[in-house]
Amino acid sequence: MSAHEERWERFLDPDVVRPSLFMTTMFITTFEILKNSIVDRIRDFYSLGCSEEGWTVCPEYEAKVLARNKSAVYASLNWLLEQQEINDGVLKTFEILKKSRNLLAHQIFAVVTGLAESNHTDQFHVLIELLRKIEVWWVVNVEIPTNPDYANAEVDEEGIIPGAILSLQMLLEVAGGNTALLEAWRRERAKRHTHAQ
Repeated sequence: MSAHEERWERFLDPDVVRPSLFMTTMFITTFEILKNSIVDRIRDFYSLGCSEEGWTVCPEYEAKVLARNKSAVYASLNWLLEQQEINDGVLKTFEILKKSRNLLAHQIFAVVTGLAESNHTDQFHVLIELLRKIEVWWVVNVEIPTNPDYANAEVDEEGIIPGAILSLQMLLEVAGGNTALLEAWRRERAKRHTHAQ
């Protein structure tokens, strides 16, 4: 079979295209969640509260974070570097993941059909771990110390499952065809509806 015929074989095979498309979209989605986590956590830290116009952040956010770079993501990464939450190795990893994300976003058809090479599937666990690292750092260094309910509590960082990771796990389960979460939600909704009457 020629290379051209192999590409058509791959392109027309649902058992090949479906998982490839799924993994591609999950990588892009997870990378966007990572970027949002990097920016939103810091912005929320400097937040003064919410009004009718939206969230209000203190002027320090502009001076201490956004002034570092034109990009809110890179300004926030620099802030995290200064806080010693990440190191230069993490910044390099972020760049590698960003390059893969850009390839997927701009050449999704070529990647899914095998016309363009990508190792995003192998990188997916690295992406998840980076998201988890940032989320856990916030829980351990900001949320727990500022919550009096956790005063003097021992924290098992390995046992922390951040909301973003839990949401991704649920999305992966649902997108993979698991209906258990839907069924549990429907049972719980039916119970609430019955008790409300």
